[in-house]
Amino acid sequence: ILCFWHARILMMPHAFRGWPGLMLISEHADGEVIAQAVARLGIASVRGSSTRGGAKALVRMVRAAREGRPLGITPDGPRGPRERVQMGAVWLAKKTGLPLRAVCYATSRYWRAPSWDRFYVPMPFSRGVFVFSELLDVRGLSDEEAQTKLQELMDTTQRRADRWFHAPH
Repeated sequence: ILCFWHARILMMPHAFRGWPGLMLISEHADGEVIAQAVARLGIASVRGSSTRGGAKALVRMVRAAREGRPLGITPDGPRGPRERVQMGAVWLAKKTGLPLRAVCYATSRYWRAPSWDRFYVPMPFSRGVFVFSELLDVRGLSDEEAQTKLQELMDTTQRRADRWFHAPH
């Protein structure tokens, strides 16, 4: 299960163009824009969030995982708090038995939106890097332990990406 911060979702579809997986995208207005963008790149999505259709969306993702499809989720979205892991990704990993993997990126130049997540927008012609973490198997861990380990993994992976350009986290 690929995990990426909500603020940095913009470039993820480009890293996974034509990816056979399924991304969980919120039912909120910003989610519609993301869903359309990923669809143009050949990536399927399921819509749902903690406040709208989340349980049904997670059940659909479990079903897709059982069919062999990889999954993608923002562990802090769609409402935050920013870059704080919520239980959705942990629940999904425990239900499917799939490991979690952090995927983070940074660019040499970017702009931050004045939104709850300080949405990260790479500037044109900037250089970028994607960093993938090792796999995190949460089977056998308590929910709290799994959440803490995923938080540490996300933070460490994002710092590794940011260091390429000395970008503040």
